Amino acid sequence: MRGGEKCLEVLCEMFPDAPIYTLFHIAGSMSPLLESKEIHTSYLQHFPMLKQKYRSYLPLFPSAIESLDLSGYDVIISTSHCVAKGVRVPQGALHISYVHTPMRYVWEMYDEYFGKGRAGIAARLAMAVLAPLLRRWDLKTAGRVHHYIANSENVRNRILRLYKRDAKVICPPVDTGLFRLSGADDGFYLLVSALVPYKRVDLAVEAFNRSGGRLLIVGKGPEDQKLRTLAKPNIEFLGWRSDQELSDLYGRCRALIFPGEEDFGIVPLEAMASGKPVVAFAKGGALETVVEGVTGSFFHQQTTEACLESVGALSRMRLNPEKIRAHALQFRREVYRDRMRTSIEAAVLAHFGTALTYK
Repeated sequence: MRGGEKCLEVLCEMFPDAPIYTLFHIAGSMSPLLESKEIHTSYLQHFPMLKQKYRSYLPLFPSAIESLDLSGYDVIISTSHCVAKGVRVPQGALHISYVHTPMRYVWEMYDEYFGKGRAGIAARLAMAVLAPLLRRWDLKTAGRVHHYIANSENVRNRILRLYKRDAKVICPPVDTGLFRLSGADDGFYLLVSALVPYKRVDLAVEAFNRSGGRLLIVGKGPEDQKLRTLAKPNIEFLGWRSDQELSDLYGRCRALIFPGEEDFGIVPLEAMASGKPVVAFAKGGALETVVEGVTGSFFHQQTTEACLESVGALSRMRLNPEKIRAHALQFRREVYRDRMRTSIEAAVLAHFGTALTYK
């Protein structure tokens, strides 16, 4: 249940009878609300070792999304960080796409995924051939969307640059109600992330290896074993944790470490909803959520030295936990829901000349 799934969950609350169409579904991996929905999957659902190897099927994602049959629907809402925006919609139907990012694997973060030292030689050779094909498909299918919504100004700019289309910006929902203002400080720093290359968890591990400070890492992913091997005993790996356990960790940490370049980034706002500051890399979505000297501290280069300097700078700041939480409340779940409803209703009215009917 990462950011994209939390956005989807609110859409499911807004349209309780609408089914979900997706490339594949690992049963039991989502929230009870999403698991209760009518879920349709593509042919990838029947591929072997899907749970462990789904990333290996990336070259098939375009044909899989195009194989979904959406006939009979008037309005299709896609939430897309890879290929969902390329779905085929019926003649006359309206397609609204909430874009978390254009396909990062082949655009701005290609080297983070498939550069030397990031992927094996077989994967690098394969992607040297496949990436241009995926880019061509991504650009070709941009016109299948009638109305773009971006999750941040950062992503809006990518959509404009790549697809030559403008987008409305609606920031993702933050479950601020799950987190409580806390003045506790148990002396550890916290990192919450999928363990994938572009999140740059390795940078945080290297920094805390050097400083000796205590770092707790919540998350799993393909880099798990590599990072555990790199880490010294002052760094602990906790896997994924429940919302209640995560809320407790936020409440007891000294600060959140956010070392990667994100499209938007819900995690910093979850920490802020607990009154905790953030040490963040000054690029991407963090520039839209973290306020220097008010809710945290930035570092401007992805280096161990810069990260540690920012941690030190934060320790010298006198920050107000109540102001930090107040900032996070601007991104609460209700704001996302209301702005999405308004935007969807306006798009339907413009497309069909009639108001949206809810069932």
